[in-house]
Formats: sequence, structure tokens, C-alpha cells
Amino acid sequence: MFGKKNLTNNSLIGLAGLASGLFISGCHSQDPDDLPNIVLILADDMGYECLGCNGSIEYKTPNIDRLAATGIRFENCYSQPLSTPSRVKLMTGKYNFRNYEDFGYLNPDEKTFGNLLKRAGYETCIAGKWQLNGLNRNNPGNQDVTRPNQFGFDEYCLWQLHHTRAQGERYANPLLTRNGEDLPMDRDAYGPQSVVNYLTDFIERKADKPFFIYHPMMLPHDPFVPTPDSPEWAEPSRRYENDTAYFADMIAYIDKIVGQIQMKLKEKDLWDNTLLIFTADNGTNQSVITGTLKGEIRGGKGSSLNTGNHVPMIISWPEKIKKGRVFNGIVDFTDVLPTLADAASLDPSSCFTDGKSFIDVLSGRNKRRDKDEIFIHYSPRWGGFKHNRWVMDGEYKLYQDGIFFNTLNDPGEKTPLLKLSDKEMKIRKKFQDILTEKETGFPFSWNDSKFSPPDK
Repeated sequence: MFGKKNLTNNSLIGLAGLASGLFISGCHSQDPDDLPNIVLILADDMGYECLGCNGSIEYKTPNIDRLAATGIRFENCYSQPLSTPSRVKLMTGKYNFRNYEDFGYLNPDEKTFGNLLKRAGYETCIAGKWQLNGLNRNNPGNQDVTRPNQFGFDEYCLWQLHHTRAQGERYANPLLTRNGEDLPMDRDAYGPQSVVNYLTDFIERKADKPFFIYHPMMLPHDPFVPTPDSPEWAEPSRRYENDTAYFADMIAYIDKIVGQIQMKLKEKDLWDNTLLIFTADNGTNQSVITGTLKGEIRGGKGSSLNTGNHVPMIISWPEKIKKGRVFNGIVDFTDVLPTLADAASLDPSSCFTDGKSFIDVLSGRNKRRDKDEIFIHYSPRWGGFKHNRWVMDGEYKLYQDGIFFNTLNDPGEKTPLLKLSDKEMKIRKKFQDILTEKETGFPFSWNDSKFSPPDK
């Protein structure tokens, strides 16, 4: 059954948690010709604060801001604080304790939203950053160039599929692998542009069929280097110049790419029935400070502070979203897969996910949802942080060690709450019950001496 094998990989995973999950099949009742196209764009190291529509006064993001004005801007979307944990969670719809095994690795026994949508009749494509074959610790099969196909993608154009970063970078003179073949390196090429060119060509070729595009961007991950729109790009020797001053140019190029994808969809008369999701894998690099309407915000990548995993989410679907609005409810990365399944009219069956679909939010049938808080299991411990589990909503957060914060009043988490109001006591108990349920049903047994290095 779809997704079943993975549930037996970890003998410590209890059956008690299965009842709370949603199961999804590859069976659908909708005519494939009526299925929406789906485009999922994932920026790399870009916190909530980086978009103009979210209050940034430092960066220019007009294309994304326009999407927010006509679509839905999510105020409270949460990823994981680091790249691989987020990507594994997003692609499979599961908490990290179920299937996060190692940095830069996704077990080939897993099933992803690529598998799901391919079975539903979609043409599928992934292009951008891969980093899931297990190159980091030389995991078995890390030279397998068919791995994206195994995860449900018909076509791909990827960086770091079976080559390490030391063998070739992502920006100037990129080393990309396309459908099993390494592309010739070109000193004048820019990796993010090469990738979006591939994606727009895919849209051109597949315009008469429903398609799913997953674009895990390389941008704006460090090194912070010039883009082709930076004046410094004109001097080849400066294309590798690493300076946080170029971060703004990289954000602007993200926005340019979003605009190029939108333009191609409109050119092919596909825009109205395309579900486009823009989000990011974790918070901004800690070396970057962003000016916002609420003051300066330092990036929190890797941190368990909210700046580590509070990310933008903008959704456009003109056929379903008739008026721009802001959604203040809470969503996390487990919720994306079941939402895509709902969009593709899939019926409940055999793919386990910890998430809850927010499709009713997109259609406007519900202004809020029955998910008031989220559970986070964060491993690896990066940058000196211990293992963490926590439950949070948009205001409060409870860690597994019992420390309780009001993160609206205390975003730096400097002063734990000790004297609680009646309301706060009820919230704390509710959060503690969720943590206890997770600890009981799914005991933690990672090797605490196994630390993963910084995301590269």
C-alpha cells in the first residue's frame, strides 16, 4: 500500500499515533482535465520577515507581494529550523521522528507528494536543490541518479544530486544534473536562472496535461554572492564575492523567478486553475539582519526561537481564491501534503500523514480551522542546541522540559512564564498533554552523540 512500508522502518514507532493521521490514496474522482496544476516553490533560508507584504522595508518583492494581495497570506506558517528536517517533513507530510534519519538524506523507502500526485495523473517535475541522496555521510546509494524518479518525479534538473558542494557550486558556473546527465558547466551561467528556464520549458511542454512542479530553490542560501542583476556580476572575478550586502539582490532574484513562472503560466492560459504555493524551508541565516516595520530582526536559522522556523507562505489559486485575504490560523509543513491531495481530489486510503488539510481555507468555506496548535520535533541539534520538542500556537510555546513562554511578548524567549493566569494554565496543560501523548506513543531514541554539521 502507498506509504505503508515506511511505517515499519522504526520499530519504536507505536501504533497509537495512527488514529490521528490522515490516509490518502492515489484514487480520485475528478476528471484529470479539470485537475488544477500545482506549483510549490520553496526558498532556501528565508524567514517570514523577508517579504514586503510581511513588513520588510529592506527588500523588494513586488511579484510575491502582488500574489499576496490577490491570494492568501499566511501569518503563522511554521517549518523546521533547518533545511533537511523541513524538506523531509514537507515532502512526506510526517513529523521528523518518523523518518528523519540523517542530514542531507531521505530514505528511498519513503513516499512523497511526488509519488502521490503522479499516481493521481499528474506530470511531475522537480528542479532546484536536491541534497537528499546522503552525500553528507556517504549513505548507501548516494550516487543513484534515479532517486528523484523513485520519489515520484518524472523529470528533474537538480543541484547536489550526486555531487558534493565541493565539486560544483549552485550559483555562478553551476554543476547541475538533468534527468541522469550532468550539464556542461558554464562560467556565464547562473544556477537559479538555468533551473527556472527548465521549469518554464516543462510548463510549455506539459501545458495540455495537469502537472505538479516542486521548485526547491537554491536562493538565498549562503554564500551571499552577486546575481546577474547585480552590477558586480559584470566582473567575473567578483561573482564569488561573499558578502551579506548581496542578500537583498538574492531576495530580488527570488521575486524575479516567481514572476517568470507566473508569466509562463499566464502565457499558456493556465494561471487561473493553478494552485501556487510560495514558502521557505527555515528562518534566515543568523548573519543577516532585516529591517522591518516592527524593527530589526536577526535571522534565526537553526534556532528553536520562532525566527528559526516562522516562514512566509503565500498561496494563489485564482479560480478558487476570489479575493485577497490574510489567514491568521496556524499551519505547519505536515499540512501541505494533505492539502495537495485534497486539491487533486484524492480519496482517503493508505498514505499516512501527520498533517491536516487546509483546503477549506483556500476555497473560503472556513475562515479558521480546527488546528489551534502545532507540535515540533527538531532533530538534529544544530549550532549547540539540545534536542527539542515543543508545542506552540501563535502566542505561546511549551518545551518538553516544561519551560513556557509567551512568544508574542517575549520573542527572544528570555523570560519564562512562572505566574500563570487561568487562561495560561489551561493552555499550558493542553500543550503538555500533547507532548505527553507524543512521548508515550513515540519514544525518542536518537543517538544524542550524533550531531549533524551546519547545512551546506
